[in-house]
Amino acid sequence: IEDDGNGISEQDQAMLFERFYRVDKGRSREKGGTGLGLSISREIIEAHGGEISVRSQKEEGTIFYFKLPRLTSITR
Repeated sequence: IEDDGNGISEQDQAMLFERFYRVDKGRSREKGGTGLGLSISREIIEAHGGEISVRSQKEEGTIFYFKLPRLTSITR
């Protein structure tokens, strides 16, 4: 998942997947964002044996990567 927005600092990237962490500290909950979305995403992906990561540079945008293991068989 990629955007060409403002990017995220290295310091913020280190905390990005923590519960209730918001990059924009001035943004109120009324204007959106509780800081749970990426934390929940990480929990779901890891619960399925996957990984999630981010790569970002200020003023150049952000890319989120995630991998899930391939389903090898279905047991009924």
